[in-house]
Amino acid sequence: MTEPSMPALDAPRKRAIHEWSADERPREKFMTDGGDSLQAAELLAILVGSGNAREDAVTLMQRILADCKGSLRRLGRMSIPELCAYNGIGPAKAVTILAACELGVRHAAEEVDTERLDTSEKIYRFFYPKLRHLAVEEAHVLLLNRNLRFVRSVMIGRGGIDSASVDVRVVLREALVSNAVHVAFCHNHPSGSCRPSPQDDRLTADLKRACEAVRLIFIDHIVLADGCYYSYADEGRL
Repeated sequence: MTEPSMPALDAPRKRAIHEWSADERPREKFMTDGGDSLQAAELLAILVGSGNAREDAVTLMQRILADCKGSLRRLGRMSIPELCAYNGIGPAKAVTILAACELGVRHAAEEVDTERLDTSEKIYRFFYPKLRHLAVEEAHVLLLNRNLRFVRSVMIGRGGIDSASVDVRVVLREALVSNAVHVAFCHNHPSGSCRPSPQDDRLTADLKRACEAVRLIFIDHIVLADGCYYSYADEGRL
C-alpha cells in the first residue's frame, strides 16, 4: 500500500497530544471515562504513542484506518512493510498495531470458548478469526464434551490454495485422547467460495462413518470463507 498524500508542505503543524487539554487526550479519557468512550483511532494512538512531524498519533491512525475503510479487520491484515510505509510508523509501532489486532481476534475466540457450541453459526464464529485471512487451506477439528462445550481445537491438515490433506485416523485419535463426545470439522476456502467440493463431500462421509464406528457424534462440517460458511448439518447432509 502506497502512502496517501500528506498534508501540503505549508500546512500548519499539528498540536502534539501532550499539548491538548486533559479532556482531549486519549490516555486521560481512557482513565476517566473508560475505553468505550474512545474511537478506534484514539485507542491505537495510545499504543503507538506519537505520530510524525505534521500529524499527531490520533490523526495518523485516523488516516491509516480510513485507508482500511474503517475496518480493524483490514488493518489486522496489513503487513509490517505496508504499515511502515506510513511516515511515523516504524517496525516497532507496526508490530504493536498488529499485536493489538491479534489480541482482539483472540478475545473474540475466547468468548466463544465458554459457550455451548451447539449451532453451525457458533462453530463458524469460533473458527472465523483463525481461518478468515489464510492464503492456503487449513483443516481443524473441534472437540466438544457431552454438553457441547469446548474441549480442544486441533489443526490436522494444511495444504495449498484449494486442498488440505486430512487423515481421518488423526481426527479419531485426537478425539479419543481428549475424551471428546462430539466432533465438528472445519476448513477454509481461500478462493472466497464457501460451496463444498466433491472432495469435501467424500471427506464428510468418511468422517461421519469413522466417528460412528467409535461412538463419537459427528455434528457438522463447516466450509468457511471470508464472510460466509456452508454447514453440512444445516443442509441435512449428515
